[in-house]
Amino acid sequence: MADATSAPVTIREQLEAREHETLAAQAARSAATKGRLRAEPEDPIRPAFQRDRDRIIHTKAFRRLKHKTQVFFSPAGDHYRTRLTHTLEVSQIARTIAKVLRLNEELTEAIALGHDLGHTPFGHAGERVLQRLNPGGFNHYEQSLRIVDVLEHDRQGLNLTWEVRDGIARHSKGKHGMPVGAPPEHRASTIEGQVARVADIVAYVNHDVDDAIRAGLLDESALPVSTRELLGGSASERIGRMVSDVVRETLDGGTTEIRMSDDVLQATLELRDFLFGAVYENPEATAEFAKAEGILGGLWEKVQAQPDAFLDARTIEAEGLVAATQDFIAGMTDRYAVGLFEQLFIPKPWVGPWPVSERSPGGR
Repeated sequence: MADATSAPVTIREQLEAREHETLAAQAARSAATKGRLRAEPEDPIRPAFQRDRDRIIHTKAFRRLKHKTQVFFSPAGDHYRTRLTHTLEVSQIARTIAKVLRLNEELTEAIALGHDLGHTPFGHAGERVLQRLNPGGFNHYEQSLRIVDVLEHDRQGLNLTWEVRDGIARHSKGKHGMPVGAPPEHRASTIEGQVARVADIVAYVNHDVDDAIRAGLLDESALPVSTRELLGGSASERIGRMVSDVVRETLDGGTTEIRMSDDVLQATLELRDFLFGAVYENPEATAEFAKAEGILGGLWEKVQAQPDAFLDARTIEAEGLVAATQDFIAGMTDRYAVGLFEQLFIPKPWVGPWPVSERSPGGR
């Protein structure tokens, strides 16, 4: 048996040793994780954060993201973003930043891939419905954490590391939150979690502009002048400018926290504010969401009236009817919600047996 001074004996230990040698001093190390909710044997090949990343990708919740709204409800075009493609773009941007800063890429990616698992059908419109119907309120980031802690694997959860769970819980910024420089109580404890937080806004303020242009809601020239002059005239240019700024400012600050320059941060926030007025709260873009809110409201009442037919009995027993209903509604894809609503509320044409005379070739 190897002693404390011997060389690593498993592939995982070799990878952990490589992390120790190559990552920046401020980066999280897999071997130094604060642990999991439940102790479990280490994997012989994969370090802890890589294992978490793999677990998230293989969840049902992750697969459902492909049929959940990003901005436009059930778009007919093939090229609009969904919640899944948004997640993948966040992951790519986050890994780029993490790689250059010599941070833990697996931890960064795990947080990015898991950050939106708890999103409702119909995007933030669905979130508003659950906030209204649930007396305790609803936040998608809390539901994301609930999915990985409780709901996946038949209510066993994924048993992720503390660092991944912390990053998922603290990624959200809402309408007014800061992507960098957030108060400590809202900031991820790891610098990798801070990377995922800023990558989220870099991704959505750019790809949502791209989708809005594709939808005919706005033209590139409608963007704020300061945004176009400072960040660029295309999504690719803006993403490159933002990412480069984050990397330079963070390195200049000693990589103690993720930073943006004042001018790029202000331009980013200005672009976000513009999107809320021109796209997210645009009556033309959101007209269908009023109907979506009606769908989810109707489903909430219906499934609560028939819990045995729809809801998890274990959740009802342990946490109550509201929690079980929230889990069921929040986990739906857009198309599942629409299909269930049609099944439960829309009458179907009656097709009875044809009389013999009508079935015969010469019948009248």
